[in-house]
Amino acid sequence: MLRDLKELEDYAIAASDGNIGKVKDFLFDDLSWAVRYFVIETGFWLSSHKVLITPIAIQKTDWSNKTLSVLITKDQVKNSPDIDTDKPVSRQHEMDYLSFYGYPYYWEGNQLWGGDMYPYLLNPDYNDALTELRNPNNTHFFDESKREKEQKSDPDLRSAEEVIGYHIHATDGDIGHVSGLLVEEETWAVRYLVIDTSNWWGGHQVLISPEWIKKVQWFDRSVSVDVNRQLIKEAPEYSSVEQLNREHEMAIYEHYGLTGYWARKPKSNV
Repeated sequence: MLRDLKELEDYAIAASDGNIGKVKDFLFDDLSWAVRYFVIETGFWLSSHKVLITPIAIQKTDWSNKTLSVLITKDQVKNSPDIDTDKPVSRQHEMDYLSFYGYPYYWEGNQLWGGDMYPYLLNPDYNDALTELRNPNNTHFFDESKREKEQKSDPDLRSAEEVIGYHIHATDGDIGHVSGLLVEEETWAVRYLVIDTSNWWGGHQVLISPEWIKKVQWFDRSVSVDVNRQLIKEAPEYSSVEQLNREHEMAIYEHYGLTGYWARKPKSNV
């Protein structure tokens, strides 16, 4: 199932010993288009700091009660490496953060989450077979030479809140603006940008896959896509009040003459 990230704002993050805070934003990387962190406002118990929580930590999601349960404690959050969420997150910050929790680096591997498609499979508490990840001497995840190499490459993490409102440039002109991001529940992959074309066609909303994006220009708040305006105009209309189903997705990909991501998605290693 796909969820609009806007609907997940203010979801509670429940640790094993109490609530950590509420979701205020999401950081996704604009290379693989996956949500890598939730930005959490902690409230008074931690002086209303903002902290990052990775989807790797999620144990279960209670959609009806708007709660994400995570396999960490409030004390761990309190003692985790300090990251200024109002500034760009460096690769070094990510490495320190993931190492603190004993998580492998999601960028090491050929799948969406390193060696797998699903973030929870990177959690050492998810399966006893993964307990070796707790060992700080595990060279696969904590090799110092690899650490030095990764320090030189900063991630391309972007705020989901920031990208809302970005203008969409088709191959032959402007077409609308980003009004939402739809993510897949299990993988936290961004599958579609919701495009509001109201300035052109009176409120028509369509979906654009990140696969069709040529370039994101952060300096002028725009997204260029490799399709023309007419093709977008004739695409199946999207309604936020209706649940997007696979039949609708198939119609979208067939309209553009492409194979759906679900048919190309590699299987889990577990």
